[in-house]
Amino acid sequence: MNRVYLALGSNLADPLHQVRNALDALAAIPQTRRAAVSAFYRTPPYGPPDQPDYLNAAVALDTQLTPEALLDHTQRIELEQGRVRKAERWGPRTLDLDIMLFGDRMLETPRLTVPHYDMLNRAFMLVPLLEIAPQARLPDGRYLADIAAKLDCSAIQRW
Repeated sequence: MNRVYLALGSNLADPLHQVRNALDALAAIPQTRRAAVSAFYRTPPYGPPDQPDYLNAAVALDTQLTPEALLDHTQRIELEQGRVRKAERWGPRTLDLDIMLFGDRMLETPRLTVPHYDMLNRAFMLVPLLEIAPQARLPDGRYLADIAAKLDCSAIQRW
């Protein structure tokens, strides 16, 4: 089993409903067990400011799946909940599921980069993650709490 951490985000079509449905769908993935879920957080948009605030959370999963197989499931869940992938980056979305950490693996493929390519700059990912995994570390040994301490978390509040 690998301990995996996912970031969840939504700012369209009733974000609370979207994230709750995503958590149920994640719990139903084969060979996977949900281990922990963070509180829900309201965060300002990352990217274009002319969009609603996001609901962000983190979930810990224990899985026997490969990173690519888990990605297939997360992308299926996004599509089932109305996710439309557009050329515009960081725009509004019904659901965003990102694999932040997959055990102590480092992976870079055309489809997936683990650890998540920009999580170290995103307080909205690290705050929920550290709630459920306060001692979380990168594969290189750096503690995420030390990295998060250098980020501006002032705009993040409980949902």
